[in-house]
Amino acid sequence: MENLLETEKWMFSDLMDSETEFIPLLSAEDEEAMNTEDVPESLPILPLRNTVLFPGVVIPITVGRDKSIKLIREFYKGSRTIGVVSQKDAIIEDPEFGDLHTVGTVAHIIKILQMPDGSNTAIIQGKRRFIIRDLIQSEPYIVATVRALEAPVIIPSDNGEFNALISSLKDLAIQIITKSPNIPSEAAFAIRNIESPSFLVHFISSNLNVELLEKQKLLEVADLSECAHLVLTYLTKELQVADLKQQIQNKVKTDMDKQQRDFFLNQQLKTIQEELGGNPNAQEVNALREQAKNKKWSKEVTEVFEKEMTKLQRMHPMAAEYSIQTNYLETLVQLPWDELSTDNLDLDHAQIVLDEDHYGLEKVKERIIEYLAVIKLKRDLKSPILCLVGPPGVGKTSLGKSIARALCRKYTRMSLGGLRDESELRGHRKTYIGAMPGRILQNLKKVKTSNPVFVLDEIDKVMGMNINGDPQAALLEILDPEQNIAFYDNYLEIEYNLSRIMFIATANTLATIHPALRDRMEIIDIPIRCAFT
Repeated sequence: MENLLETEKWMFSDLMDSETEFIPLLSAEDEEAMNTEDVPESLPILPLRNTVLFPGVVIPITVGRDKSIKLIREFYKGSRTIGVVSQKDAIIEDPEFGDLHTVGTVAHIIKILQMPDGSNTAIIQGKRRFIIRDLIQSEPYIVATVRALEAPVIIPSDNGEFNALISSLKDLAIQIITKSPNIPSEAAFAIRNIESPSFLVHFISSNLNVELLEKQKLLEVADLSECAHLVLTYLTKELQVADLKQQIQNKVKTDMDKQQRDFFLNQQLKTIQEELGGNPNAQEVNALREQAKNKKWSKEVTEVFEKEMTKLQRMHPMAAEYSIQTNYLETLVQLPWDELSTDNLDLDHAQIVLDEDHYGLEKVKERIIEYLAVIKLKRDLKSPILCLVGPPGVGKTSLGKSIARALCRKYTRMSLGGLRDESELRGHRKTYIGAMPGRILQNLKKVKTSNPVFVLDEIDKVMGMNINGDPQAALLEILDPEQNIAFYDNYLEIEYNLSRIMFIATANTLATIHPALRDRMEIIDIPIRCAFT
């Protein structure tokens, strides 16, 4: 029903002043004359792509195909009577005889209009139904022999059941028009003024919002009562959909109104709290304090947290510094301060894991087991940093994963290839826009533990001194067991203990590694022949 009466509106505005015999609604005499008209034995066939023409109904069609234009113009000058049949598949651009449905409608060409965009529009009115019999010609357009189908049997006006059915059709159609904002209100007036039951059924069928195949089935139904029942079924479904749409729209509107109401109430509450000297951001402050309760902080970190929290409480949520302060405090509570995983220092277990993950590499795995044995004896990680050196693809990075699995530690990795900015490691001062901690602390925040196995991949590809500082100098502090116990991050501005991390570096060559950095690491060579033995 969504395109209901668009035809009538268009015809009233564009055709009432023209010299046509167009009648918007059929009278009883017109319907009787239409049903008694003779149907020619052969008709030119005009294929319709997305439309089904019903008897008595007037529709505009856009004529764009060369065959269709030739047919329309030729017969508009003559009898103006053609056959209209829907295509089985609307995608076909040049349909043949076999691509058409067998039942169609005799149509009378009322008017041909030249549109502003250059296209042709024909106004046609359905007369009687027919069935196609044989093909006569395919060029320049399709011509076929046809046989007229019987007109619907006129049901007596005193048939109460049929009258109730027609009345239900009118009521449902008007309800759908009322509930659908896209259908003009004049459509209801047209529905009320249709007196012919058959024309009412055909008119509603033509404007139903159903698939083309369903409309074709309605056209092929000979019994008017059966057709009316089918139309009533489609209208009932469409009305249910319209009701559901309206319910959804009302619910969305109600939810939106509630959101707006809550927003205004919250704004008023904040204003009242400010006037009374209360804290307008108490909920956020309470959430941060709740997270801070379970943190194993030193006295220094606790003092910094309380100091920064006091600043946040004094700030207005709309202030520019409020989000910066909030991000800093969230970083403090999200970092794994002294949150350690329990090590599994079973050397036999470590050997099994290394053998499962890597074939060969016997000397390398033996050196790793010795390294783990020293950790087990000393119970700390103040030992040289492992640096696995070898060509690409020999298993350097995967060895780091295996060590993490053997120790039951979390695993994290950071690629240093092409690193040229020292701030990537040390972070930016929080006064800068978009400041954040260095990538060392960011990785710790992700793994949520202070003693993961941390693989520094491609350490030989770190850029040296440049305009952005010296990343290699920052790595000296990170990898030195005597210094990284008090690593200073520019964003955090508090010393952070990195000494519990097991750092493992990987490199393809030692030539480009800073000598002081190389001295802090224990080199393990992994040649290709060792990797594939």
